[in-house]
Amino acid sequence: MPAKTPDKNQAKPRKGAQQGKYTDIKLNGIWGLLPVRLQTYVTLARLDRPIGWWLLVLPGWWIFAAFSPGPHIAIFYMTLFTIGAVAMRGAGCIINDLWDRDIDAQVERTRSRPLASGQISVTAAVLFLGCLSGCGLLVLIQLPMFSWAVGISALPLIILYPLAKRFTDWPQIVLGLTFSWAIPVAGAVLWQGWPPASLWILYAGTVFWVIGYDTVYAVQDMKDDRLNGVRSAALSLGHHLRFGVGVCYLLASLLWAAGFFSLLGQGAWMGGLGLVCCHFLWQLRRLVADDPATALQIFKSNRDIGLILTAGLFLGSFLD
Repeated sequence: MPAKTPDKNQAKPRKGAQQGKYTDIKLNGIWGLLPVRLQTYVTLARLDRPIGWWLLVLPGWWIFAAFSPGPHIAIFYMTLFTIGAVAMRGAGCIINDLWDRDIDAQVERTRSRPLASGQISVTAAVLFLGCLSGCGLLVLIQLPMFSWAVGISALPLIILYPLAKRFTDWPQIVLGLTFSWAIPVAGAVLWQGWPPASLWILYAGTVFWVIGYDTVYAVQDMKDDRLNGVRSAALSLGHHLRFGVGVCYLLASLLWAAGFFSLLGQGAWMGGLGLVCCHFLWQLRRLVADDPATALQIFKSNRDIGLILTAGLFLGSFLD
């Protein structure tokens, strides 16, 4: 008899998958104390890297900070949106890895991911995807009914993004449309119906912000993407990388200024936006195409941009 019964749910190592020297998987802190089997699911849903859900939830935070009738309501919905963002960002990562597992196995930074390396089976990943989607659904039904339709309407974008890099040189546009969707959902919650037109100006500004910072993120994979035929805005811009990202950040700043001024008039939010513009300039000064490590640092610093703007909007709404 065999000494140990094989685990039917354990995936076999994928052919050609190797552990990369440069990897984005580094389980530290409490995550490193979990059993190895659970660590695989943590990695699959990127729970160890909160930057993704931060960037997903922050646009919704701006709307609640700026337009909620009271701070307690703002904090309640900001908390609810955070739970939903963690769940849905994890679900989106699983969908991305299911589509890209063959490509990820050929890219140094991503070949250690659970599906690309064969640490987890497709069946197990799909079941975990169902659990996270169910959690997101539980959050959604806590919101007013009209916002359900607005939230669910983002599903095609979530599914489309992993495929976009196969047919367009600018897949970051699809990600921008997806990661900015918290704005219309939050607007539907507060306005109990279709958000005002000025809110869509804020949405457009956020789309350009996402395009900018995800182009910075794509700098990490430019070498592998060229070899594997994967498209990205970073490759499309080439020597004009800094200029292209700068244009995106400029458009984001102008559209945010127009949208918030239309809805709020003058206020403390203007100081927050001014600091955001200074941060954009700091990013652009450091950005170079041949420094992946610095690109990752710049990308992660966009969480600070979102928090600065949130603080300015919160102060303007409840302390002015």
